[in-house]
Amino acid sequence: MEEKQQHQGIRRRFTEEFKRDAVQLVRATGRPIAQIAQELGIYDSTLGNWVRQDRIDRGEAEGLTTEERVRLRQLEAENAKLRMERDLLKRTVAFWVKETSTP
Repeated sequence: MEEKQQHQGIRRRFTEEFKRDAVQLVRATGRPIAQIAQELGIYDSTLGNWVRQDRIDRGEAEGLTTEERVRLRQLEAENAKLRMERDLLKRTVAFWVKETSTP
């Protein structure tokens, strides 16, 4: 139980090469995801997500491809920045109008 508490909040990062190789193991061997995940020391849900995304990227399943996800994140960030700039401009114009209209 202590070991589990020590690992809470720690998010492991995996290289793209590790992910690709893990997915390839599932595809090439046909063994269950849970079995391969246990051998690799990762959660089966993690490996399952990688396999699902690989199927989408290959056109074998419906969903956003990895490239589309990256582009969507970029557009969302740009949209947030533009909203912030727009709101700043609105406040600036409102302040300017208030200052110039007061005698």
